[in-house]
Amino acid sequence: MNTDLLTGKQVEKYKFDDGSGEGSSPSFLTSSSSSSSMSSRRRKEGCVRFLKKNLLLLLTIFGVVLGFALGFSVREAHPSETVIMWLGFGGELYLRMLKMMIVPLIFCSVVAGTASMDPKSNGQISLVSFIFILASNVLSAAVGLSLALILKPGVAGGTPQSNSKMENALQTQDILADLIRNIFPDNLVEASFRKTQTRYYKEDISVSQNVTNGTAVAETVINLTKEIGKTDAANILGMIFAASLLGIAAGSLKEKGKPYLDFFIACSDTVVVVVRWLMWVTPIGVTSLIAVSVASVADVRNVFSQLGMFIACVTIGIAIHQIVMMPLTLFIFTRRNPFSFLLSIARPWMIAFASTSTAVAIPEMNYVCEEKQKIDKRVVRFVIPFSVTLSCNGGAVYIASSCIFIANLTGSSTSIGDILMIGLLTTIAAMAVPSVPSASVMAVVMILTSMSIPVGDIALLLAVEWYLDRIRSTSSVVSHTFNAAVTYHLCKKRLEEQEEAYMRRNETEMTLLSKNVEEKTEILEVINVV
Repeated sequence: MNTDLLTGKQVEKYKFDDGSGEGSSPSFLTSSSSSSSMSSRRRKEGCVRFLKKNLLLLLTIFGVVLGFALGFSVREAHPSETVIMWLGFGGELYLRMLKMMIVPLIFCSVVAGTASMDPKSNGQISLVSFIFILASNVLSAAVGLSLALILKPGVAGGTPQSNSKMENALQTQDILADLIRNIFPDNLVEASFRKTQTRYYKEDISVSQNVTNGTAVAETVINLTKEIGKTDAANILGMIFAASLLGIAAGSLKEKGKPYLDFFIACSDTVVVVVRWLMWVTPIGVTSLIAVSVASVADVRNVFSQLGMFIACVTIGIAIHQIVMMPLTLFIFTRRNPFSFLLSIARPWMIAFASTSTAVAIPEMNYVCEEKQKIDKRVVRFVIPFSVTLSCNGGAVYIASSCIFIANLTGSSTSIGDILMIGLLTTIAAMAVPSVPSASVMAVVMILTSMSIPVGDIALLLAVEWYLDRIRSTSSVVSHTFNAAVTYHLCKKRLEEQEEAYMRRNETEMTLLSKNVEEKTEILEVINVV
């Protein structure tokens, strides 16, 4: 101990350990070093937890970047069709594996979800989700029309002309009729791989006509024959309707329907496990799909320079839909942070971008909504497939912009009434577009034909279909997941009331059962005494 000359107090003189064992380190130095080591350990543990939690997402992002790099590199070598085929082979197998699980996942999930809810809850969820789908399609069509009218794609000079033509005899009434027919499938097994589709068959008929000088002139008359046939695509809407009926019926049977319900719950959980295994192949599949898409385009720079304004119009519309319109809708109805929600759906977003199919991303959308956003699985497993069938917000932006683009390109004038009609038809087409290749392009042909606008240059849209089809698929992923969140928030009170009623009913049954057991026990005791 030494005396402080200023205060006169006894203070301890610290001795530092020089390795000889004499003295000890100051306590503040010991605590400082231990705290720094603890903080560094926490940082390492935090990094490890982050990598474990987001490893698949990081690998998928790397796959996207690698796919673009590989595609542009291979394209410079002018690959043959065989090279292109093998380049996309991994992506093809990835899509086939995911599509294999879509039908059992949707059917089992819808049966299990609807059976666990009362009819009022089922009706409320169906109504709320349908209103969301209809409203979002209308707003998306309005965004596409507004941007096309402001940017005026196709008006400026230098836009390429196309001599190729696309013919399409489908009419609005045909699409609506097919939509209603597919709601009620005539064969549930067939609905898993085929759906109803109106087709037109063209037949050239030679007709001979006599002219004034007595010579016969042959003329060719085109005869169109309409036939209600089938196309190779899963009838998801019909499966949802049938599964909902079976689920409601099983729920109404109470204890008798429990084995049936348990079977589909077990099937749904089993399929989800298999899908989670397949998700680890996503980085490879994404790399292959993007690489083959980029490598297949002959001249990317020329296409973008010639159709730049139209591409910009659709891209800006898609961005407004995903960054402004949908987040604002989610915040208004749920008061959630929409941008954290957007970050959570990054994986299904990239799957849709790579595959150009929102149906393939259904398992991942279900996982994000249930596990990360804590949305009731009964809502998720009905709303997501339902939205995939009827909602196509990105397609609505694309179809509306394409109609104005072709009208400007052909010099056709469009009045306010024509624009409103295009918006109405776009909303309908986005909900009922047929499941055929280049379906949105076919919808554009249908709308332009009904508006008496020439469709000679419609094939220009196919030049950029490889890019625009991908970004509009991502918009659908955003819309589907946001629909599940909004529907759950608006129906949450009803679902909680149903759960409370269910718990009260179970408590009452258990009380009655215990009373019966006690009475029987007392009777047995009396009998034993006697």
